[in-house]
Amino acid sequence: NLLTGDNGLGKSFLLDIAWWALTRRWPAEINPKLTTGRKALPSEVGEASISFSFTAKSKREEYQSTFARREQSWTGRPGRPANPGLVLYAMADGSFALWDPHRNYWRTQGELDIQERLPAYVLSPSEVWDGLASSDGSWLCNGLIRDLASWQKENGDAFKHLKAVLKVLSPSEDEILTLGDLTRISLDDVRDIPTIRMPYQKDVPVVHSSSGMRRILALAYLLVWAWQEHQQAAKQLGESVAPQITFLIDEIESHLHPSWQRSIVPTLLSVMGQLDKHAKVQLITATHSPLVMASVEPLFDAKQDAWFDLDLCQGEVALIQRTYEKQGDVVNWLTSDAFDLRSGRPREYETLVNEASSLLMQSTPDKAELQAMYLKLLQALKPTDEFLFRWRAICDKKGWLS
Repeated sequence: NLLTGDNGLGKSFLLDIAWWALTRRWPAEINPKLTTGRKALPSEVGEASISFSFTAKSKREEYQSTFARREQSWTGRPGRPANPGLVLYAMADGSFALWDPHRNYWRTQGELDIQERLPAYVLSPSEVWDGLASSDGSWLCNGLIRDLASWQKENGDAFKHLKAVLKVLSPSEDEILTLGDLTRISLDDVRDIPTIRMPYQKDVPVVHSSSGMRRILALAYLLVWAWQEHQQAAKQLGESVAPQITFLIDEIESHLHPSWQRSIVPTLLSVMGQLDKHAKVQLITATHSPLVMASVEPLFDAKQDAWFDLDLCQGEVALIQRTYEKQGDVVNWLTSDAFDLRSGRPREYETLVNEASSLLMQSTPDKAELQAMYLKLLQALKPTDEFLFRWRAICDKKGWLS
């Protein structure tokens, strides 16, 4: 499922709502360190409600929650919520949230909770890397740096899975992401720091890697960590792994080079399928990238996939399910309903082309003006530009530039 729309229309808001509907807690409510994922608050006086439905483990869940202004909270059913399966949420700022039915679900007996667990694992960007501690000082998540170093030393299943995931998430077959040797970066930091082996055969500490690589490393780590811990919990409880996985990703293209943007959705779907071949995986992602929209053309199945676009209609924000039609090219996606641009040209050149088009529509344009415009077009556009071909063809046909 793809979400598009201009800045400020509510893509992140919708993903927060989806997380809340599945887990019944807001990310920042669980971890106040987050700067995103805060509780949705009605902007106007009057009744406000959120309606949602999803297929849970054993039944379909449908509910309408209303906002109780005196309590400043959204109403919910008593007892435990429905079990939606494994839910992962990668936020645009690098925060991450995980709801695990084996580790975050609680049992009830009559009206009393007999066992209550952590409502979800919600990590700020720094906690993704350095670990998440509980209120009593114990570690809920070791973090990327410690876990990667530990997995590499053990060279067990977790490390094998991580290497496989990094290989799949690599930008191309010629640039495979691999981990290098562990290192130390400071006399004051006694941790072994994982490194990423660069294409030029140098090992760079992960904390010094580029924003794009850090984004991919974090996604790879969190996927492996979530799945490893879920399997461990299932084994301890004597239960099967979750049959459903919902993955929410905000700005999936964040920090990524165009070559990576073009492959990130297909590769992530491939990775999720590798976690469990029998799992039902649903991906819901918000994007500003025409490359992302173009990349799913070979995969999009209208029977089960959807594209939703947020747009302004008569001064109000509307969520519209668009018909996903293949555009065949990134530039065509720029001018589609997803991004609403008039062209893929710079604004100045777009204005110049519009002026030239208006000039061509005149019955008897001034030849000097035509010649001056032609020179401007030659300076602005590449020689093979489609508009230049059209301009020459019309002018030759009418004998304006002879």
